[in-house]
Amino acid sequence: MKDFFKFMLASMLGFILVIVIVFFISLGLIIGLMSFVEQKDVVVKENTVLRIDFKNPIPERTPKHNIFAGLTSGSFKTILGLNDILRNISDAKADDRVKGIILNLNIVPSGISTLEEIRAALLDFKESGKFVLCYGEYMTQGAYYIGSVADEMYLHPQGFVDFKGLNAQLMFFKGMLDKLDIKMQIVRHGKFKSAVEPLIQEEMSPENREQYTAFITSIWNSILTQISASRGLSVGELNSIADGLIAYDAEDAVSSGLIDKLTFRDEYRQILADHLMVDDLDDISIITLSQYDRVMKSFSITGDRIAVIYATGQIGGGQGNNEEIGADKFAETIARVREDDDVKAVVLRVNSPGGDALASDIIWRELELCQAVKPVIVSMGDVAASGGYWISCASEKILADPTTLTGSIGVFGVIPDFGDFMENKIGITYDRVGTNENSEFPSVVRPLTSYERKVLQNKVENVYDLFLARVSNNRDMSKDEVDKIGEGRVWSGVDALKLGLIDELGGLCDAIDMAAEISGLEEYRLLELPVLKDPMDQLIEELSAGVYTNVLKTELGPFYRDYKHVQSALEWEGVQARLPVQVVIE
Repeated sequence: MKDFFKFMLASMLGFILVIVIVFFISLGLIIGLMSFVEQKDVVVKENTVLRIDFKNPIPERTPKHNIFAGLTSGSFKTILGLNDILRNISDAKADDRVKGIILNLNIVPSGISTLEEIRAALLDFKESGKFVLCYGEYMTQGAYYIGSVADEMYLHPQGFVDFKGLNAQLMFFKGMLDKLDIKMQIVRHGKFKSAVEPLIQEEMSPENREQYTAFITSIWNSILTQISASRGLSVGELNSIADGLIAYDAEDAVSSGLIDKLTFRDEYRQILADHLMVDDLDDISIITLSQYDRVMKSFSITGDRIAVIYATGQIGGGQGNNEEIGADKFAETIARVREDDDVKAVVLRVNSPGGDALASDIIWRELELCQAVKPVIVSMGDVAASGGYWISCASEKILADPTTLTGSIGVFGVIPDFGDFMENKIGITYDRVGTNENSEFPSVVRPLTSYERKVLQNKVENVYDLFLARVSNNRDMSKDEVDKIGEGRVWSGVDALKLGLIDELGGLCDAIDMAAEISGLEEYRLLELPVLKDPMDQLIEELSAGVYTNVLKTELGPFYRDYKHVQSALEWEGVQARLPVQVVIE
């Protein structure tokens, strides 16, 4: 009888699971069909205005169309990647049907360099003589940074602008680890290699404070310089506004010059009609950038291609996924591009804080082989540091945005000691036998011996020396010169240019243009790699992990980034060339 109930419950559970999966798939298919119908109805009319808002984080690439994605994200709207956002703004510049762009901006939760590239695209759009207007109920700094490119900026009468300057805050775990009797054993090279500081200190070291102050100041000055050019306010005036939190009052935001006028949304629509010189508001055709994307996608018939390879996320071994770089899959992708005669040039788009040093060198080698037969141009996004800079070295030219975080030429290793935690907190002890003196190496339940630490330190020093050599050979600098600007120090794109770590300031579009020019291409099409994961595979992953992830995001709110940082640190293996720094304008 006991076995009967066991098998009956198992059968019922299996039946319920099948019903749930069928329900989700059916719901996804219905949504997909609805989305298909909506796509067919999109028409770009005369007097069309593009509406752009950025309510979700902007990925480097537009994900594959996934009719199931909304089941875990809670939204079924298409999220465009930076690649298609830039392409569509460029297309709209030359499209006579599009008269202007309206920016509806409150919060823009994306990296600074991503915003900078979109802002540059909007500036280029304005060169056509078309208008750009911006409206927000309130605006974070990221929203204001993009919106400041507009001809006119409007704010709700009860709104505010969160204009206050940049702040970098680190979380330190040493106190927690001490309470748990967990010891983190560190081997590193580089006095600025701050990745391990949260594990062994309770506050920033003087060196870490120095580098953080330097790069956020450089980034802030770059932002202010751009806003100053658009708004006609001096950098000094902008700093005074930020220091006094003046823009938190809507009236003061106008009187200070940050905002042009306070207006309600319905009044803003009439302002739009005036710009289009139409009397009837119904004559205004407003479509979203996603809708415009569906209409405007086209492909050149030429066989010549420029491969844009996206190196996004932390670097590790294996196959990786859409958000992490797996050395095996990435190396295979580069090898195929190298052997493809239709691919005349490669743009490596790097948005990575680095990761495993060995995996980084595997990727570097394939890029070096590729560079030997066709030009490789690197475009750095929000961050291209440590391992992200390592893989960038095998290239003809390196471009970065002024606000890119790069450099961090340094390495480290971490071996945790859980011995006291297991014995004192849980009551578990260990004993061992082995065939050789160091057959247990490395152990995570006892301290390192002096010899083991020496072995690890030698490994770190050797990897650091290799890192210096990779940079030295690519940047036409001696190893000593690289070492002086290395030691794990992080630099902004502006400072990286002065130091010779990059060749030019510019974004993804600039890198593609450079690749076309170097390879002598006038007509070409882009080949974006690695191939994104199939939507059905995404569905399986999202059903198993996506719901859990979204619950965490909802419950933890702004602390979700800290959770991800800790989770990532627990997965570190081997010698690391990694920068766990994330600067976000909020």
